[in-house]
Amino acid sequence: MNVRHFLIPVFCVALLSASPGAQQAASSKGAASITEGDLKEWLTYIASDELQGRATYSEGLGLAAGYISEHLRQWGVKPGGDSGTYLQVVKVQGVKTNSKASVTVTVNGQSRTFKDAEGITFPKQMGGKQTITGDQIAFVGYGLQVPSIELDDYRGVDPAGKMVVYLGREGPSNIPPGSFRVLSARARAAREKGAIAVIGPGNNLAGPARGAPPQPAPATPPATPPAGAGRGRGQTPVDNGDFTTVQRFDAPVTPQLAADDEFFDFLFSGSDVKYAELKAKVDKREPLPVFSLKGVKVTIDVDADYQVVRTRLTHNVVGIVEGADAKLKETYVAFGAHYDHVGFRESGNPGDDLINNGADDDGSGTVAIMSLAKAFATGPKPKRSLLFVWHAGEENGLLGSQYMADHPAVPLDKIVAQLNIDMIGRNRNDAPSAANMVLVVGSDRISTELHNINEDANAAQPTPLTLDYEMNDPADTESIYTRSDHYSYAAKGIPIIFYFTGLHPDYHRPSDSVEKIIFPKMARIARLVYTTGLTVANREKAPERDNKGPRMGKGSAGKLPIGK
Repeated sequence: MNVRHFLIPVFCVALLSASPGAQQAASSKGAASITEGDLKEWLTYIASDELQGRATYSEGLGLAAGYISEHLRQWGVKPGGDSGTYLQVVKVQGVKTNSKASVTVTVNGQSRTFKDAEGITFPKQMGGKQTITGDQIAFVGYGLQVPSIELDDYRGVDPAGKMVVYLGREGPSNIPPGSFRVLSARARAAREKGAIAVIGPGNNLAGPARGAPPQPAPATPPATPPAGAGRGRGQTPVDNGDFTTVQRFDAPVTPQLAADDEFFDFLFSGSDVKYAELKAKVDKREPLPVFSLKGVKVTIDVDADYQVVRTRLTHNVVGIVEGADAKLKETYVAFGAHYDHVGFRESGNPGDDLINNGADDDGSGTVAIMSLAKAFATGPKPKRSLLFVWHAGEENGLLGSQYMADHPAVPLDKIVAQLNIDMIGRNRNDAPSAANMVLVVGSDRISTELHNINEDANAAQPTPLTLDYEMNDPADTESIYTRSDHYSYAAKGIPIIFYFTGLHPDYHRPSDSVEKIIFPKMARIARLVYTTGLTVANREKAPERDNKGPRMGKGSAGKLPIGK
C-alpha cells in the first residue's frame, strides 16, 4: 500500500474545514489534478476505432464501460451500480398499447364524448389510469413564447392548475426560420408551467408545416436487429411495440392530447370567438387571441392496458465518492455525461471511414467526468458526497438518464444539483472567435443560486471563460435545454447546469475525431465544473430551488439578483 497516497487527502480534509484560505488551496490542488495529458490518453481510447462508435447496444459501449469502471476502481471510487458493481442495468422496453381512453366535453350543459382516435388522440405512452376534470380552460393562441418577435402567448395567463389549449402547427408568419423544435416543445412547456392537461392540433393539420424545414433524420441509425431477426425467408421482423421506454409506463402523467376539427369545433362552440374564425387565422398564420373558455368542462379518462413485447439491456456506469461531513454526506452533487455515440455506418465506398468515433460527442464529456472523479477521489473530499454517472443511450432519447431518474442509485431528493457535460472539446462551428467560450444552459431555470455559484466559480479561474447563455433562451431554435441528459434530472425538479461548446461540421460524422479536440480548453472547462461542484458540495445549504425559469439569454452575462 502506498501510504502517502492516502495520507494526503486526509490532511487536505482537515485543511478544508479549517479556514476559507485552506479551502481555496484545496480547491486549487484538486483542479490542478485535471490535466490535458490524462484527458488525451483516455479519449484516445474512448474514441478509437476499437470501440466502433459506442452504439447503445454494442460491444464497443461495453468496452467503454469496462474502461471507465477499471479507472474508477484504481482511484478508489465506490461502486454505485447494481450488486456492488459500477454498472446499472438499463432496461429498454418495447410496449404495445390497448387504449380505452376518452375525453368528455361539456359546453353550456351539452356533452359529447370523444374516444381515442375519434376526434381526439392520446399518445401511445399515456401513462397510468386516471381521470382529470377541469373547468378552467385557457386558450393560449399558438402557445408560444418567442422574445425575439415579442410574442408571449402566456402574458397575463397563469396555466397552473388549468387545462391549456393551443392551435397552429406552424405558428405565426413572423416566427424565426428553423423554429420547429420550439413549436414541438409547446406541450412540454405548458406542462412545466403547471398545466394539468394540454390539448393541441392533431390530424387536421398533420404533416410537416408549410414552409418549415424538414424534420432532421434520427441522430442514431436504427439499431441492427439480432442475428437472423427480420432477415431472409420465413423470418419475422422484431416487434418493438407502439413505443419504447425506460421509464415506468403505468405511472400517471400529465395528459398531452391532439385534437381535430370536430373536437375543437365543439370545444369552442360556446365561446364568443368560434373555432372557424380561429382556424381561418391559423391558416393565414395571423396573430391569435388569448382567452378563457367559459361554461366549458373537460373530463379526460386515461385508460390503457400495456404489454411488454421486447426488452433490451444496456448499462449506466455509476461511481460515488463519499463526503467528509457526517451529516451532509447523505446528500449528493451529481456529475454526468453520456458515453454512448451513434455507432458506424454499415455501407460506403471502399476506403471510406465508416466509424463515428464521437471524440467530441460525447467522448469529451466522458473523459471530463473521469477527470472529475479522479480529482475528487484522490484529492480533497468535500462535505457532501458526489455521484458520477456515465449515461448510456443518450443518442437514442436520453435512455440512461431517464432510467436513472426513475430508478436512482441514490434518493433523488438527496441530489442537490446535477452538472452535465456534453461536447466541450471544440469551438462552436470551429470559429477561432469562440476559443474562450462555453455555452451554459439551464443554470438559472430551477435555482438562481446555482447560476450565481457557477458565475463566481468562473470568476475565480486563473483565466475565466466567456459564459454564453444564448442557448438558454426558451426560444432557442435548437431546443438544446431538452436534448441532453441534464433534462431528465431537471424534469424531476433538480437544479442543473449543462456545459456545451456548440455544434460543428463534424457533428455525428466519422470526422469527429481525437486530433480535432482542443485539450487545453477541455481541461479549463472541466476545472470550472470541478470548482462549481466543489462549492455546492461544501455549502451547508443546498442551492435554493426558486424555479424562476430562464432569464439569461443571448447577450446576457453575470450574476442574477436573488429573490427577484
